[in-house]
Amino acid sequence: MRKLFLLVAVGLLLVSGLLAYAGKRLYEGADNPYRGYDEAAVLVDIRPGTSTREIGRRLATVGVVSDERTFRIALWRTGRARGLQAGEYRFVDAISAMSVVDILASGRVYLRSVTFPEGLTRGEMARRFGQSGFGSAEAFLTASERVELVASLDPEAQNLEGYLFPETYSLPQGATADDLVEAMVAQFERTFNGSLQERARERGLSVREVVTLASLIQKETGLDEERPIVSAVYSNRLRRQMLLQCDPTVIYGLQLEGLYDGNLTRDNLRFDSPYNTYVYPGLPPGPIAAPGAADLKAALEPADVSHLYFVSRNDGSHVFADTLREHNRNVREYQVEYFRRRRATTR
Repeated sequence: MRKLFLLVAVGLLLVSGLLAYAGKRLYEGADNPYRGYDEAAVLVDIRPGTSTREIGRRLATVGVVSDERTFRIALWRTGRARGLQAGEYRFVDAISAMSVVDILASGRVYLRSVTFPEGLTRGEMARRFGQSGFGSAEAFLTASERVELVASLDPEAQNLEGYLFPETYSLPQGATADDLVEAMVAQFERTFNGSLQERARERGLSVREVVTLASLIQKETGLDEERPIVSAVYSNRLRRQMLLQCDPTVIYGLQLEGLYDGNLTRDNLRFDSPYNTYVYPGLPPGPIAAPGAADLKAALEPADVSHLYFVSRNDGSHVFADTLREHNRNVREYQVEYFRRRRATTR
């Protein structure tokens, strides 16, 4: 009898040890990195109200965690079962169940990016938005009419042209055109900060005038070193009450009417539009594109030069002149003769 008792006791100890070992393995298993999928990455979309059991099932099914039990152990160990957040999550590398819980509880959702280069109009931005998968171009255009977002900066704004700051924006799944437009205006406000606004007041310029001038600078040159010089040319012409004669403003006016085909003609320069700076003096009614930070700065800090003219060298840079005679000579050299030589070499 005593022998039997000893055998039972030993057996119980063995079972207890095995259970303890198994429990330890399960406990520690939540710390072990795991990757059970062959794809480069997997996306897991967790909707609001999804139970932790269902979340574990989805994660196990796609191979983010080894099994539902390991996920439940990780939840128990962290005590964050009630803190998991809805959203779309992207997993790429091997990761432990503990880390998965941390990601879900921290709400580190997968963000998709959309990029708007400097110099785009809101119509061009709308087309990019429509191609991004976030929503339609029409929705973006509608959102870009929300002038109340810039009412404190520009009470005369008819739309948000010029105030949609060009940048790369990362948005979660489900983000709307309104969400993006609000972020773009907020980024503009951060860029056009208090010091720039104070500089505008010192120069006697409204925010609208600064942004409009900056948009002209942006469309005329992509070279940082030229921006203050182009700014000076326009500032000098405005001071002398000369026509700005800015081709991009004419193009913008034609685009608004659906009349621009990619070629700017002499007839176009006589087109009756308030944006035609060959016809109407002063700045155009508003911005013609989205200026960047360097353009805004250049609009407020023009170079100390007396130039009144500039013409393209056809390599992305420009040559500047103080007098019309000098400018005409530059036009002959860098436009007339340049294209004459090109035609001769292609015959």
